[in-house]
Amino acid sequence: MSQSNEKVAVTPATHPAPPARFSQGVRKGNILQVAGQVGFLPAVEGQPPTPAGPDLRAQTLQTLENVRSVLEAGGATWDDVLMLRVYLTDTGHFTELNEIYDAYFDEHLKEVPPARTTVYVGLPAGLLVEIDALAVLG
Repeated sequence: MSQSNEKVAVTPATHPAPPARFSQGVRKGNILQVAGQVGFLPAVEGQPPTPAGPDLRAQTLQTLENVRSVLEAGGATWDDVLMLRVYLTDTGHFTELNEIYDAYFDEHLKEVPPARTTVYVGLPAGLLVEIDALAVLG
């Protein structure tokens, strides 16, 4: 992907179409913003989006993989990420999220971990976590 200053939408083929008018990711120059991703399994044509499972672990791991897919489609890796924002629906999930998050990034990061903010929100029924990312390439 070129490093031009043109603003370009980034949408992996595995992602369902967003429910409103936004992009899964947007790249401009060496900046890539990944929209909030949730734990939906890869899209199947003609099927509604399906959550990875009812539990925090399955949804968090799938959410991280969905963020990774957008990063890769935009020419980035986890090591290019400066900031992650995590949105949880239940304050009681914070400790479990940190355990899942730490184990995932022990395997997927080679450099300094990104900064992170965690906030508590309401999400559509059945969804427990949403994550967005800001990456700077090069």
